[in-house]
Amino acid sequence: MVKKIVENVEHALKGVESNMTFMFGGFGLSGIPENAIVSLSKKEIFGLTCISNNAGVDDFGLGLLLKRKQVKKMISSYVGENAEFERQMLSGELEVDLIPQGSLAERCRAAGAGIPAFFTPAGYGTEVAKGKEVRKYNGKPHILETALTADFAFVKAWKGDTAGNLIFKGTARNFNPLMAMAGRITVAEVEELVPAGELDPNQIHTPGIFVQRIFQGNKYEKRIEQRTVRTKK
Repeated sequence: MVKKIVENVEHALKGVESNMTFMFGGFGLSGIPENAIVSLSKKEIFGLTCISNNAGVDDFGLGLLLKRKQVKKMISSYVGENAEFERQMLSGELEVDLIPQGSLAERCRAAGAGIPAFFTPAGYGTEVAKGKEVRKYNGKPHILETALTADFAFVKAWKGDTAGNLIFKGTARNFNPLMAMAGRITVAEVEELVPAGELDPNQIHTPGIFVQRIFQGNKYEKRIEQRTVRTKK
């Protein structure tokens, strides 16, 4: 069996360079690969294209890479919680490709399934459709969207085994499994790493065939983007 376990996050990041394309799993701040992002933010790599559902917040998640201006282009669906992202986008420092959330998910999944492109009605008649091929299916216009791949896909799972099989928890299951399929090298950090065979095969969300490197992370903050609480009566 191919050895997939790496000692720590630094070993997991071997080969990352400037001008690469990275995918980051997670939804909001849920299920983001915190250890990988922190370590990347300390490296002298720039000109990155980052594919992520959102851009974190100013001092956490992908906000750390944006703060150091390591990112030249963001491919995202929702970016409303990051003031630095907004500043860079409006000033022209950052190139941004906003994609409907379902299209973003399917473009990642399609790459992992070996599908180079697909037609979808989402985005037709908007800026999203600019310059894209349009065809009608069942009398309805659809636009052509291409699959998204990355040099590295960074994902975070609740549990994983030494063979790279992963189980995600709750909202973290939204984009992580899809992006794990789409990376040329997929790096998984997990809260708990167990021996192969210990996970119930029926509970595995991402088979180990999609994962090249895996390590047990630490110090997970698990922040909430917008904390909403009831006022005391």
